[in-house]
Amino acid sequence: MDASETDYARSHLALSLAALRVASADAEFLASLGRVAGEMAKALAAGGKILLCGNGGSAADAQHIAGELLSRFETDRAPMPAVALTTDTSVLTAIGNDYGYEQVFERQVRGLGARGDVLIAISTSGRSPNILRALDAARERGVVTIGFTGAKGGDMASRCDVLLRAPSDKTPVIQQIHITAAHIVCGIVERRLMGAGKQP
Repeated sequence: MDASETDYARSHLALSLAALRVASADAEFLASLGRVAGEMAKALAAGGKILLCGNGGSAADAQHIAGELLSRFETDRAPMPAVALTTDTSVLTAIGNDYGYEQVFERQVRGLGARGDVLIAISTSGRSPNILRALDAARERGVVTIGFTGAKGGDMASRCDVLLRAPSDKTPVIQQIHITAAHIVCGIVERRLMGAGKQP
């Protein structure tokens, strides 16, 4: 790398480290992690499932989290039911073509979500129309709504039972905080369910 690229790399790493330091010292952020894990563990112990959605990098995060739950995170245990609503190209293109992209997650929530399930909706801006519609549909169906977003939160706060705000306004940094938070939550859920003998 030349000097300018090295400076860019250092700047990005510095922003990432700063956001992680803020998050680790933020009592509300840490409390939100506990609430997210609590809602997930409660749903899974009762036979519910976790639904996840997001766009772009957040779609990849939804799939990543579903993989940690269905396979394993840190411990060998029974699979935990999780569905990333971002993966079925036939469903996504059918809904997008027939109803519009704003409904690609909403209709899946209406078809797959049941009372006692959890929806984790990921939007760095908190303003993605298809995410907001999915949250509205989840609430109508009695699904617990969890939002992962950035510092500003957009329009998600009033739609979420639990809102986890990454302490940054920079999209790549928000995404890094989200996946770090998700790893923490998956670890806590494993510990709670295995410790209680309530593996789904």
